[in-house]
Amino acid sequence: MNDVTCRNSPGNNARRSFILPVSSKLNRVQCQRSPLNTQEMLLLVLGALLLLFCSLDVWYFLRGVQVFVQAWFQPRIWDILAEQSIDGMVLPHDLDYMGHMNNSRYLRECDFARFHHYMRNGLFMASRKLGAKMVVGASTIRYRRSLAFREAFEIRTKVVGWDEKAFYLEQRFVSKKDGFVSAVMLCRQNVVRSSPETIIEFVCKRKIECPEFPEDLKHWISFISASSQALRAESGLEGKNK
Repeated sequence: MNDVTCRNSPGNNARRSFILPVSSKLNRVQCQRSPLNTQEMLLLVLGALLLLFCSLDVWYFLRGVQVFVQAWFQPRIWDILAEQSIDGMVLPHDLDYMGHMNNSRYLRECDFARFHHYMRNGLFMASRKLGAKMVVGASTIRYRRSLAFREAFEIRTKVVGWDEKAFYLEQRFVSKKDGFVSAVMLCRQNVVRSSPETIIEFVCKRKIECPEFPEDLKHWISFISASSQALRAESGLEGKNK
């Protein structure tokens, strides 16, 4: 027994001395692989949000969702020629270096106002059901007075008329401070894979006569036509159909 004990003791000691370093290494590995703490998770989330906001105009899509939900729960407007309005206010991200609303923001706000308009009078859903799309073919905006920081305004949108290819809309930025028209925009909304008359008849269940175009709209359409012809001539396409 003594001989056996003496022969085994060095081996036991060696094994114990070998197991201790290995077990300590395993403990260190387990500590290194522990779950992320709250602070690390927060940094990862903030980093992901920063990357998202840097690579995508998140506010644009969030605003689109907000306009969609707002229009969805508002009463339906059955008169497609009726003027509609949507409220707005000049916020810090709308400002330019001069401290008033950036020129490009007017066009952006007009996009949302048109979407709101089409949602409430049924033109948007009708175009979707017919497989059609409405895209901006031309727009002209005239600035009359700047909108200042925190100034409330409303955008008044109405369909002025249509032809075989497009709707024509007028949009006005009206200050709530004194009712002054700060800007006015004319927009041509081209209809792809359908026609304005088809969409209107789908919504109204009957044919609607287009109202007579106002003089300023006639001049604007003439300008668009002349510009298109000049550009086509430059490209050698003047012999082809528009």
